[in-house]
Amino acid sequence: MPELVSKRAQVARIRRLAVRALAAYPIDEPRLTFIAHGENTTFRVDSGDTRFLLRVHRPNRHGPGVDSRVAVGSELDWLAALQAETELSVPTPIRARDGQWTAVANDRVCSLLGWQNGRMQASHPRAVHFRRVGGILARLHEHASAWTPPSGFVRMRWDWETFFGNTMEYGGVSAAGCWDLLPAPVRTQFDEVARRMRTVVAEVGSGPDAFGLIHADLHLENALFDGDAVRLIDFDDCGFGYWLYDLAVPLWDNCWRDDYPEFRTALLEGYRERRALPELTHLDDFIATRFVSFGLWFAGMAQVNPAMAGDLDKTMGWIKRSLDDLL
Repeated sequence: MPELVSKRAQVARIRRLAVRALAAYPIDEPRLTFIAHGENTTFRVDSGDTRFLLRVHRPNRHGPGVDSRVAVGSELDWLAALQAETELSVPTPIRARDGQWTAVANDRVCSLLGWQNGRMQASHPRAVHFRRVGGILARLHEHASAWTPPSGFVRMRWDWETFFGNTMEYGGVSAAGCWDLLPAPVRTQFDEVARRMRTVVAEVGSGPDAFGLIHADLHLENALFDGDAVRLIDFDDCGFGYWLYDLAVPLWDNCWRDDYPEFRTALLEGYRERRALPELTHLDDFIATRFVSFGLWFAGMAQVNPAMAGDLDKTMGWIKRSLDDLL
């Protein structure tokens, strides 16, 4: 199991890598401010009146045998295409001086993005926020359905094997190892979701009406609201997956709320105004799948992240109660 090092020590080490990586970009007199240490470690970078986001990516993020530099570069290829071909507000990918999308410091892949302004509404959501996110998801799916990725494009494939098998690695722990870290009642629930999803994915299929390039993590902390505008962030999980899963993500951590039916209706109406909805029969199954994905990730990351380790029991209890209602 990975060694649990203090957050302060981890961030100090990664900050040194970030400073080295920034030297590869055409940024004058950059000033770094730590933001977060989770899936990736992120820093705000100020240079004069311009602001950027620097990400230091976790190793082995994209599955076994996948070159992280290629995978992150592919993410930025899609962002560049979304900027060029749509009116969606997505982060601007910044090329290093050598023309590459990424830089490497001590074997850690780093990337630089333009800053996105706006306010998160995850703590105080209203139906209008879900309606707008629904419309954004429809536009993302519309673009993905028509876009031809460049040669060498590599992203995760969010299928049954990735959700429930041993494809991913979280916090230096294999997905199979993360299953072993779950409390027994939660493990039983996850096994039930996996069993049900075998049938669901066979029914849904992987045709263009059901499957394509998705954001895969567009909950309300990854949508910034600025007046009528919605600015998207954190495409780190983007990959090939089910349209239904993208719709499940904004709903999954709100399904305990009394106003959840209103949120669900608003999200789907926002999507339908722009694009035909996928078949919704199995939307709740994909919400349950999101709980599994989140739970495995959290269990693994808690092995290396002290703050998450402290919240592990509380989080697993919340997941169990939520799945009790869904299942």
